[in-house]
Amino acid sequence: MKVNIHWIERFLRIVIGGGLIAWALGLLGMFGVGVGPVWAWIGVVPLLTGLVGWCPPYALLGFSTCKKCD
Repeated sequence: MKVNIHWIERFLRIVIGGGLIAWALGLLGMFGVGVGPVWAWIGVVPLLTGLVGWCPPYALLGFSTCKKCD
């Protein structure tokens, strides 16, 4: 797998993905620890793609935001 995500996009994916997972776990609620919305578990996708640096849809479309990686 060749890196196809720029470092800024990787950082944003990790932050957003981590935030969504924290919300799903109820760690970002105003009233303490609880249960967040189930749909917030979608944060696993940007978190993993950000950590790995490879986005499958980008690869299928031949797209890359990391120009020096080409």
